[in-house]
Amino acid sequence: MTVTTTTDLVSYEDALASYDPVMGLEVHVELGTKTKMFCGCSTELGAEPNSQTCPTCLGMPGSLPVMNATGVESAIKIGLALNCEIAEWCRFARKNYFYPDMPKNFQTSQYDEPIAFNGYLDVQLEDGEIFRVEIERAHMEEDTGKSTHVGGATGRIHGASHSLLDYNRAGIPLIEIVTKPIEGAGERAPEVAKAYVAELRELIKALGVSEARMEMGQMRCDVNLSLRPNGTEKFGTRSETKNVNSLRSVERACRYEIQRHAAVLNSGGTIIQETRHFHEDTGSTTSGRVKEEAEDYRYFPEPDLVPVAPTREWVEELRAGLPELPRVRRNRLREEWGISEHDMQSILNAGAVDLIAATIESGADSVSARKWWMGEMARNANESGRPIDELPITPEQVARVTTLVKEGSLNDKLARQVIEGVLAGEGTPDEVVEKRGLKVVSDEGALTAAVEEAIAGNPAIADKIRGGKVAAAGALVGAVMKATRGQADAARVKELILEKLGVEG
Repeated sequence: MTVTTTTDLVSYEDALASYDPVMGLEVHVELGTKTKMFCGCSTELGAEPNSQTCPTCLGMPGSLPVMNATGVESAIKIGLALNCEIAEWCRFARKNYFYPDMPKNFQTSQYDEPIAFNGYLDVQLEDGEIFRVEIERAHMEEDTGKSTHVGGATGRIHGASHSLLDYNRAGIPLIEIVTKPIEGAGERAPEVAKAYVAELRELIKALGVSEARMEMGQMRCDVNLSLRPNGTEKFGTRSETKNVNSLRSVERACRYEIQRHAAVLNSGGTIIQETRHFHEDTGSTTSGRVKEEAEDYRYFPEPDLVPVAPTREWVEELRAGLPELPRVRRNRLREEWGISEHDMQSILNAGAVDLIAATIESGADSVSARKWWMGEMARNANESGRPIDELPITPEQVARVTTLVKEGSLNDKLARQVIEGVLAGEGTPDEVVEKRGLKVVSDEGALTAAVEEAIAGNPAIADKIRGGKVAAAGALVGAVMKATRGQADAARVKELILEKLGVEG
């Protein structure tokens, strides 16, 4: 067998001209429970390494697990929201392997009896097309600890001098959501992958079972990908790119693997079934380890936990209590705001749906709320490299700025300076206005004096206006605005100019 390890890529277009991509996406969601899945240790972030552990999550002899009821409830909610069937009876299994960050040397997971199975999630692509992703299963398990590799240049184990282990995360409840093979996406496969993970993240957040912060590891995606020659049915050998932690990276990892697989196959090589690491800086993947098959994990039923048998009454009670799901909510808001699907997709891509909705609830009109979040705030988020919902400004503060504009206390230019001040930590909008002296000049006497001075200083322009060229008034408005440091009401300034020159507006 010939194995090709080349990193040369074919173009994306050439890859799709010859091959059909098939994907499988495995998403791990860290639940927001207060305690771990099988013990009472805290799940709070930021604690000293190995300070949130006990004999159970450290796998000490004689310790016994106790199931977290909230974790089970969260799993059922996720399954229902994904249109899954909920098992009437299921149980945990031991997944055996040696990892230094799994102190028991097995992971308590679910194998052939998941809590939820056979569902789907409809996702909307950027052009409005709806693509249905079939869900194979959603099952409960526990997270591993965290390894920190020290002394190398890459932060990975290769080249490191030693490793440090933190077991605070070991045992935190996870839900793993596994899709059925995603076929038929063609050239849009990377876009479908990104849209699916984005929609799933919004759904998880709406359910309130996790914050689903990908950058913090609360939600991670494994991208399985294979290629098959166009017109054939048999799946190719897959690679699994592990722990991809942003929407953009999911798309890039998928695209890169399509190009890499095509290059290997075109050169007569054979794809190795392996795990791979994604590199954010280059957008490339590198080999990790040969991928095990299910039988290699030697699954067997967990003898220390009773089966899970949710009653139908409990399941239906949870179904009735589900919140409005993201896609339904977006369609409702889109109609309420009177915007197109394309505009709503842009807002979704920016991560601003909830922020705009909260700003409107705080008193802003929908046009103003969208204007400031999709304009000034989106620009600031882009320049600072932060998610828009992490900017140091609240929907209530943005709503207050829109109120000050509506009242005439601020114009748009001054409002931008107020937002700048709030983002810089100078206080509330009202405090920034006070500190910076940013209120619109509304004193008629002061405005009149500024207008008269502008007319006197620009006699040629004043004559043009008297001669009927009203558009020339813009130059005088600009002079007044400059003289008042942008704090005049431009519309009122123009009115005063025309009044002084005896011209109809």
